[in-house]
Amino acid sequence: MAIPPAVGLDRCWSRNYGGQVVGSHRAAVGHLGRSKAAHKFDEDALLRYARLHVPGFPPAPANLTFGHGQSNPTYLLEVSSHISIKCYVLRKKPSGKLLESAHAVEREFQVLKSLGSTCVPVPKVFCLCTDVNIIGTAFYIMEYLEGRIFMDPKLPGISPGRRRSIYSATAKALASLHGVDVTAIGLDTYRRKINYCMRQVERWGKQYLASTGDGKPERNPKMIDLINWLRQHIPDEDSKASASGLVHGDFRIDNLVFHPVEDQVIGILDWELSTLGNQMCDVATSCLPYIVDVKLEDAMKGFQHGHIPEGIPSLAEYLREYCIEAGKPWPAESWKFYVALSLFRGASIFAGVFDRWIMGNASGGKRAQHAGKVGNILIDTAWSYINQPSVLPTQPPIGYGSPAADSPSKEMEMRSHNFKRETRGFVPSERVKALRDRLVKFMETYIYPMESEFQRQAQSNDRWTIHPEEERLKELAKSIGLWNLWIPVDSAEKARELLSDVKSPDSSDLLLGAGLSNLEYGYLCEIMGRSMWAPQIFNCNAPDTGNMEVLLRYGSLEQQKQWLVPLLHGKIRSAFAMTEPEVASSDATNIECSITRQGDYYIINGRKWWTSGAMDPRCSIFIVMGKTNVTAPQHKQQTMILVDVKTPGVCIKRPLTVFGFDDAPHGHAEVILKNVRVPVSNILLGEGRGFEIAQGRLGPGRLHHCMRLIGAAERGMQIMVERALSRKVFGKLIAEQGSFLSDLAKCRTELEMTRLLVLEAANQLDLHGNKKARGFLAMAKVAAPRTALQILDMAIQVHGGAGVSSDTVLAHLWASARTLRIADGPDEVHLGTIAKLEVQRAKL
Repeated sequence: MAIPPAVGLDRCWSRNYGGQVVGSHRAAVGHLGRSKAAHKFDEDALLRYARLHVPGFPPAPANLTFGHGQSNPTYLLEVSSHISIKCYVLRKKPSGKLLESAHAVEREFQVLKSLGSTCVPVPKVFCLCTDVNIIGTAFYIMEYLEGRIFMDPKLPGISPGRRRSIYSATAKALASLHGVDVTAIGLDTYRRKINYCMRQVERWGKQYLASTGDGKPERNPKMIDLINWLRQHIPDEDSKASASGLVHGDFRIDNLVFHPVEDQVIGILDWELSTLGNQMCDVATSCLPYIVDVKLEDAMKGFQHGHIPEGIPSLAEYLREYCIEAGKPWPAESWKFYVALSLFRGASIFAGVFDRWIMGNASGGKRAQHAGKVGNILIDTAWSYINQPSVLPTQPPIGYGSPAADSPSKEMEMRSHNFKRETRGFVPSERVKALRDRLVKFMETYIYPMESEFQRQAQSNDRWTIHPEEERLKELAKSIGLWNLWIPVDSAEKARELLSDVKSPDSSDLLLGAGLSNLEYGYLCEIMGRSMWAPQIFNCNAPDTGNMEVLLRYGSLEQQKQWLVPLLHGKIRSAFAMTEPEVASSDATNIECSITRQGDYYIINGRKWWTSGAMDPRCSIFIVMGKTNVTAPQHKQQTMILVDVKTPGVCIKRPLTVFGFDDAPHGHAEVILKNVRVPVSNILLGEGRGFEIAQGRLGPGRLHHCMRLIGAAERGMQIMVERALSRKVFGKLIAEQGSFLSDLAKCRTELEMTRLLVLEAANQLDLHGNKKARGFLAMAKVAAPRTALQILDMAIQVHGGAGVSSDTVLAHLWASARTLRIADGPDEVHLGTIAKLEVQRAKL
């Protein structure tokens, strides 16, 4: 098994005789006799405590028998009085220094007590003692189950028919566990539901590091590589609360007590690692005997590598029965990850056992001295499994399982999971799906966990400096192909020609995105919009994307080499200076900033504000819009010009705040341009071409804002529902209140409609260009902020005071969304565009 009884479930009664099935708990304990561990605590104190807290506990025992386990020492209390013999089981924490969060018997007691009211087979618990003065550590007492425990998953000595029944019962027990309504039994706050796999990788990775190196057992570099691989391959469903539930954490056949004569599970034991999260991890753990056979002394290949004992289903057949019973989708796409994660966790646990053996407090005795070697075998097994081209069939096998499991209704229910049709009108390609999955995993692994740290710095005295982790994450995103994804395929070709003439430390393939259309980028940009900090990590942030697009399409070769190349690398940032405080800048013909030619230079004078990005210490270049000829036709007066921020006369006067947020270190600035002298070569495209450039720049830029707003709204939905599922008002969860449910449904409906509109606008932009797509662009620009604001406002309302604070991302997301009803053209301008097009259509 992945983690043998000596490591995972450590129970006095589960000892095998020559690898055979244990006949009963009592026989096993009788074989053990009194353990030396019993002398480590005061038996009289324990008995006094038990008589006070365990109903019916004999008042004057004549005999007390102890046994013990390995990870959480487990003792059988066989208590004799003059008239009866009663058996109880005690589970306690080990003595000595423990790894953080390990051996949590309190959590075991909590989940067992909660499950006692369900159909999940668990032993009854009587009491929990956290007073270490009783026996030296926390412990709990539960009932003793008379039954069978199968120590060897190959089930030697059992007939083929019974083997099939036992594995079927195992699958059903796991499905019953995974079907528990955690809210109904009070476990909805047992742990966070989402990002379980990510948390497992980090938790066991830390414990492995704590158990190895620096004077401890030698650290295996393959384990470090495995940690990194797991971080990069976390399945998409791990971030969805709807796909999570109660997780046992160590579900194996030898953690089950079967009825003494019937092939039926009567008890699921060892809940030390239980939590809320991704339930497929349990399924992978239960399947590990097929892959690897582990004992504390050694490990070898599992029985799927040789001859599967007659009657035992294949891995795919066992997995199919579980999926049907639990109503789960077939996990072929992510199965390799789940198995690797289980092996990784086992390796970490073995490293801890070996470290405790060296320190002298491992319960496994001499056998624990081999734990380090076994851990390394598990690491090698994980890499061998990862490197296999295929580990599961793409579809479940037909015809295996119990009669109930093979019923047509359940079969079709499972099949429906594997043949889901996209409910939206646009279906991303497999390439885009792969990029989206990679992006989601990156967000969950690196960005969401750093949000609070980025926010802390943005509110400190160092707010206008760059957090070093941001630069590290940018390099990581670049190295795995998540860089400059916004670049359209035609622009990428132009940039590739440019980069071929410029010495670059990075390959042009890393710098020029994935050659996506606007529609394809929409699926990815939405993901980035779920975090205020994400776009800049992928070099997909405004205004840089729009400015790079301007330089790609309209810049001269020298301008591109000087400014575009470092922008593509993410080495500098830029700002776009158009809006002015003295005029209504939504009508760009009002712009008053003057650009006057004097010989080989232009002299610029003006006052700009809301120059986003200007506060960033990396900001090196402005694109400034001003007037070169006030007597020219109305839309030929404006010109765009490049201004180095170090040019004399450029004064960044102050940062501006958006509903109190200054968006440090990016920022929005008021800028004074006083007699700023720049070369004529800094002009973009030519005098009087500013409007032309603006229309080319603002089309995709506006759409990117809309895409990100969809992501912000999705984040709001997620946070809102999680809050509603964890807070009660007037005796009911918020999620059970009729008004909330009604509003939630409306939010989802609006969000899906708006998403389709944004995707259609992207499609029109790809098919027909900015001018012909302007109607759809305008509709998207009006609808996206309004929908996002509606959803974020409801999420804030559900959070109450926390919603308007900076303790969640909601207030910041709301402020950003509200700004976008003004930025890049106010709603009124876009509504006017939509109406004019309708009138024109009617006239035709």
